[in-house]
Amino acid sequence: MKRVLAVDDSATLRNMLCDCLRSAGHQVVEAENGQEALDRLRSEKPDIVITDLTMPVMDGLDFIAAARSEPEGRGLPMLLLTTETAEHLKQRAREIGATGWLTKPFDPDTILRLVNQLA
Repeated sequence: MKRVLAVDDSATLRNMLCDCLRSAGHQVVEAENGQEALDRLRSEKPDIVITDLTMPVMDGLDFIAAARSEPEGRGLPMLLLTTETAEHLKQRAREIGATGWLTKPFDPDTILRLVNQLA
């Protein structure tokens, strides 16, 4: 069992992701934006993060950049799950230390395989 931090401002998508992870036996901690996710990162110490890109308050890229400066986030696998496909966004994600980039809608088998491989 892994502890997964699931970050998305869309309750519908977050619920789908959480249901997928919980059905495989993982513990899930939820956040609605990057700022809330930073708070959860510090308090919950997840094994892996799956975050949306476009969110209010703090987006996924800013969250990952901020999380990498935290002791809890330095070596933590962090996946972006987004509808965006722009190469400049993917390049920025690589520069700030994102572990991977997945596009919505997500494939449950891929998500579970990556959680098991990376966490």
